[in-house]
Amino acid sequence: MAVSKPTGAGDAPATPASASWRTWPLLAAGFVTAFGAHATAANLGRYATGRHASLLELGVLLALYDGAEVLLKPAFGALADRIGARPVLLGGLVGFAGASAAFVLAGEQDALAAARLGQGAAAAAFSPAAGALVARFSPADRRGRAFGSYGAWKGLGYTTGPLLGGALIALGGFPLLFATLAALGLGVAVWAAVAVPAAPPLPRARETVLGLARRLAQPSFLQPVLALAGATAALGAGVGFLPVRGAQAGLGPLATGAAASLLALAAALVQPRAGRARDSGRLPGPAGMAAGLLLAAAGFAAAASLPGLSGLLLAGLAVGAGAGLVTPLGFAALAATAPPGRLGQTMGAAEVGRELGDAGGPLLVGAIAGVAGLGLGIGLLGLAGTLLLTATASNWRQQAT
Repeated sequence: MAVSKPTGAGDAPATPASASWRTWPLLAAGFVTAFGAHATAANLGRYATGRHASLLELGVLLALYDGAEVLLKPAFGALADRIGARPVLLGGLVGFAGASAAFVLAGEQDALAAARLGQGAAAAAFSPAAGALVARFSPADRRGRAFGSYGAWKGLGYTTGPLLGGALIALGGFPLLFATLAALGLGVAVWAAVAVPAAPPLPRARETVLGLARRLAQPSFLQPVLALAGATAALGAGVGFLPVRGAQAGLGPLATGAAASLLALAAALVQPRAGRARDSGRLPGPAGMAAGLLLAAAGFAAAASLPGLSGLLLAGLAVGAGAGLVTPLGFAALAATAPPGRLGQTMGAAEVGRELGDAGGPLLVGAIAGVAGLGLGIGLLGLAGTLLLTATASNWRQQAT
C-alpha cells in the first residue's frame, strides 16, 4: 500500500494515502460535540423556568459542559499522545453516549446537571483527540482543507442544535433529546471503530513542566491560540447579542434570528474555502487570521452604528466569515509546529483557549454594556476594539505555515 511521507512535526511517521475517507467519522465527532452542547444549552431556559430555578442555577447548568471541557481537555490531549488518539476518541464518544443514556434511565430531571457534566467531560476527551487525528491523517498541503471541513461540521452542529434540540424537547421532553444524543454518540463511536485507522503514539522527547510552560509561551503556539480565542469570542458574542441589538432597534424575532443564522452559516461555508486557500498558498496563515479578526471587528462596528436590519445582517455575515477565516488557519498552524508526539497535548491546550474566548467575548460585552452602564452599542464597539488588538498580537512575529 502506498504511503504518504511525514510532513510536519506532529504528523504520524506514515499514514495510508487512502485513509482520508476513513476519517469522515472525525467530522461527525466534531458535529456531536457542537450539537450536544448547543441542543441542550439553548433549551435550558425552558427547563429552568418550568422548575422555577434561579438564574444562578441556570448559569451553573450552562457552565457545566464548558467548564468540564476547560479543565479536562489538556489532560485528555496528553493522554492521547501517550496511548494514541484513537482509543481516547472512542472512549470519549462512548462516555458521551453513556452520560446521555444515564439521564434517560434515571428518569429524574434532577439528574440533568450530572448528565451535562458527564457529557462535557466526555467531549473533553473526544474533541481534542478528533482534532489530533485530523492533523495526523492530513498531509501538510491539505491540512487547511481538512480543518476547514472539520470546523464546518462543528458549525453545522452549532447551527442545527438549538432548532433540532427544541423540536425534540417539544416532542418528548429532555429524555427524548438525551436519548437522541446517546444514539448519536454511540453511532459515531461504532463508525469510528470500524473506519478510523489506527494511530499509534509517536516517539517523543521527555518534557518537564517548565519545558511545557516554555513551549506554550512561544509565539508559534500563543499567537494562533490567541486568534482562535478571538474568533470564538466573536461567535459567542455575535450569537448572543446581535439578536438583542436587533430587538432594541424594533426588529422582530424573524429578523434577529436571521442574523444569528447568517452568522453561523457564513462561518460554516467559509472554513473549507479558507482551508483550501491556505493549502494552495493563496492565503498565508498569519495574514489570514489577522484579516478574519479585522472582519469580525468590522461586523460588530456595523452592528453598533447601524442597528437596523441591513446593519444586523451585515454584522452577522462579517462576524461569521471572519471567524470562519481564522479557525482552519489557526489549527493548521498549531498542527504544523507541534513537536513529535505532542499533537494531542497541543490541541487540548489550544481548545482551552477557544473555550475561554467563548466565555470571555459575551462577558466583555455584557460588562461594558450592563455593569458599566454604557449600552449595548458601546459594548459591541468594545469587543470590536479588543479584536483589533488581538489581530495585531496574533500577527506579530507569527511563523508562516
